[in-house]
Amino acid sequence: MNSPFAREIQLCRCPLCGLVCADEPTHGVGGKCPRCHTLLPARRYSRPHLSWALLLTAMILYVPANLFPVMSTTLLGHVSDSTILSGVVAFWRSGSWGIASVIFMASVVIPCLKFLSLSVLLLSNARKSRWARRERARLYRLTEWIGCWSMLDVVVVAVVCGQLRFHALSEAEPRAGIVFFGLVVMLTMLCALSFEPKTIWEDKQ
Repeated sequence: MNSPFAREIQLCRCPLCGLVCADEPTHGVGGKCPRCHTLLPARRYSRPHLSWALLLTAMILYVPANLFPVMSTTLLGHVSDSTILSGVVAFWRSGSWGIASVIFMASVVIPCLKFLSLSVLLLSNARKSRWARRERARLYRLTEWIGCWSMLDVVVVAVVCGQLRFHALSEAEPRAGIVFFGLVVMLTMLCALSFEPKTIWEDKQ
């Protein structure tokens, strides 16, 4: 026997604190959470076209994020531009293997895995697939959670630019690549937020 959906028994989840509340919509608007007083949505609908648009835009912007330099450093009059991958190589060759590994994971591995996981979620929902529903729900929660660590590259550039300020001796400035990378991170986070995980369990969307 299939379990009922939350909307069928007038229950909903608070989008802020996660408390399961009685769903009593009035004039198309839900009530308020009794714990944090957040306005409860009467019904959140899936927006696959918006999710696809955000994901495809992020994938397109990921190309210039890797091709354009993310930082320009000046050391004793010598200017050098660094892309994400060249920065990883420079850290690795200097013996900072831990920093190089962390930046490579945050800048290359994690974004590519997010592209893959969001594509799997959107494609399986478009096909109304019943395949591995529990695992797909866990994949969505993992993708949403890992988004808060995706700005590591931006933080590294900001810290380095703040530290290398010695006037004529050395200087560091951000470049266009870091802007594109920041946009990629924000768009993938918005894509995950626009995806409705309840539709994983629904046969009709």
